[in-house]
Amino acid sequence: MATLIFTRQLARFTDVPEIQTDATTLRAGLETAFSVNPRLRSYLLDDQGSLRPNVAIFIDGHTVRDRVHLDVPLGVGSTVHVLQALSGG
Repeated sequence: MATLIFTRQLARFTDVPEIQTDATTLRAGLETAFSVNPRLRSYLLDDQGSLRPNVAIFIDGHTVRDRVHLDVPLGVGSTVHVLQALSGG
């Protein structure tokens, strides 16, 4: 099973900071998270289903670059970190 881990900044959107999923793609894994916490969807994805600019996702330590399709494969033991992308100075 892959593990999706949500940072503290997302705590107001999800009561479950860590989710286990049998999903084989990132999008399917996110859908698992959305089924548990529907409010999370509108924070992570825009109206077209693309990843919002204020969100960063790492799979097994690698940045997700395709913010539109989210069809990145998940392995059985993959770890997905979902966090708020902060900027400023």
